[in-house]
Amino acid sequence: MNIHEYQGKSILKSFGVTIQEGIVASTPEQAVEAAKELQKRTGTGWWVIKAQIHAGGRGKGGGVKLAKSLDDVKTISKEIIGMQLVTHQTGPKGKKVSKVLIGQDVYYPGESETSEFYMSVLLNRQTGRNIIMYSTEGGMDIESVAEKTPHLIFKEEIDPRVGLQGFQARKIAFNLGLSGKAFKEMVKFVSALYNAYEKTDSSLFEINPVLKTSDNKILAVDAKVNLDDNALFRHRDYAEMRDLSEEDPAEVEASNYDLNFIKLDGNVGCMVNGAGLAMATMDIIKLSGGDPANFLDVGGTANAETVEAGFRIILKDPNVKAILINIFGGIVRCDRVAQGVVDAYNSIGNIAIPVIVRLQGTNAEEGKELIDKSGLKVYSAITLQEAAAKVKELV
Repeated sequence: MNIHEYQGKSILKSFGVTIQEGIVASTPEQAVEAAKELQKRTGTGWWVIKAQIHAGGRGKGGGVKLAKSLDDVKTISKEIIGMQLVTHQTGPKGKKVSKVLIGQDVYYPGESETSEFYMSVLLNRQTGRNIIMYSTEGGMDIESVAEKTPHLIFKEEIDPRVGLQGFQARKIAFNLGLSGKAFKEMVKFVSALYNAYEKTDSSLFEINPVLKTSDNKILAVDAKVNLDDNALFRHRDYAEMRDLSEEDPAEVEASNYDLNFIKLDGNVGCMVNGAGLAMATMDIIKLSGGDPANFLDVGGTANAETVEAGFRIILKDPNVKAILINIFGGIVRCDRVAQGVVDAYNSIGNIAIPVIVRLQGTNAEEGKELIDKSGLKVYSAITLQEAAAKVKELV
């Protein structure tokens, strides 16, 4: 589950990670009040206005600006709130901004220069271990750094039996070229950050940039936090941070029925039980000349209700020209799924596009018979090749 920057920073702060202080606002008037409060709290005289959407690259899209007065805070907030912010991660449609984060200015002058670093904590799926990935090239797209200067990206792998060790935190600070107070502050920062990652059951912490201020403080200026959906039952307060307005409406609706749904840009809707079979089904659709319009896994307990919900969600996509249902009857019986298809078809009514149903496994023959005798515009198939041929014929 993705959360906003201000929410991620609040989590980090609760674990002792030093952050750029900020207050979220939904209107220009609230933004001004937030700026006044920050001035009292931190003494800042300038403020950073940051659009809050679930996407990176906000600065390049005009979603991050510096305000040098309270009048600037109001003017800039008015410009950003309500704008359709387009970045390299939002796609051409962009995302509407409903909130801004008013942050303290941390790039103040001092005896030494500021430095920006990149740091993230994530799981290395090849080794099954968490890693801390970091670089001296903060404030930039890490993809560009990896492509042009891969030697500037460092990785520290954590042994799950002992956790992050002190020498590893010191090694990170050393590789970032720090010394003195900044070195000690970075060691504390890394330790607190990793502790927060583990305790929150997150799948990603990405801080870009981590800033060394001119007075040698280390703090998180940005925060991208992804929480593991499967662990949210242990973190009810984090689950409440979910912003449905940032998610695709079809995916939100699917989650209400415990369906795993991801919208794609193709023309063939697919409904499958099992993630692996769903991937194979999308490959078959591509080989047949079509393009998958979605990934939809109804799970091993598919019934008439979930099948009907899946139908309705797929049919909301105007690009869909056919639907391929591919069910392997292991836990679930194919005849029950077939009956669910017939019931859903009758309940929804007036389905103008062809529906291909491929059933294999427990009671597959009985399921095919139900489909064939239904009198509906539903095409049945037993093998995957039959289903692929029918998709090619109809799309």
